[in-house]
Amino acid sequence: MGERLRANQLALPEPRRLPGSSASAAPFVIVADEGFALSPHVMRAFPRRDLDDRKRIFNYRLSRARRYVECAFGILSNKWRVFMSSLQMSPQNATLVIQACVILHNFTRIHDVPSEPEVAPFPKTTSVGLDHNPQGRPGSAGLAVRELFADYFISPEGALSWQLNSIRGTRR
Repeated sequence: MGERLRANQLALPEPRRLPGSSASAAPFVIVADEGFALSPHVMRAFPRRDLDDRKRIFNYRLSRARRYVECAFGILSNKWRVFMSSLQMSPQNATLVIQACVILHNFTRIHDVPSEPEVAPFPKTTSVGLDHNPQGRPGSAGLAVRELFADYFISPEGALSWQLNSIRGTRR
């Protein structure tokens, strides 16, 4: 996945303007943690030193997005045990397995088919094949995309009414 992302072969949708924004179009991104290199299509948090409110809000919003993804993957992996360990198959077969599980999951949710009770906890670490590169220096394009999102998250169009309270630890 990382190789295809770097070679621009992932067939990501074309960049779009963020809702209500008049800024330049933003690329679609993969939400990542500090273990991944920042790039135009991989977003990670600002380093945790000398953060102003704008950067803290960006980190907070990125963290919320990561939690949603992790919860969705946790639900999927608890229902379809194939995701409880690394997929030991060709990339083509892995794609088919993932697509089949997502379709079956959606079918069971739509048709309210009961699933087995959860037995195993969600694994804490998974690898999706992107570059783990904590020491790498991000390119200017990745930095510019992160700045674009950070600006949007504090703009009237992109801000959440309670985000400032959340980063400062006050109640809504």
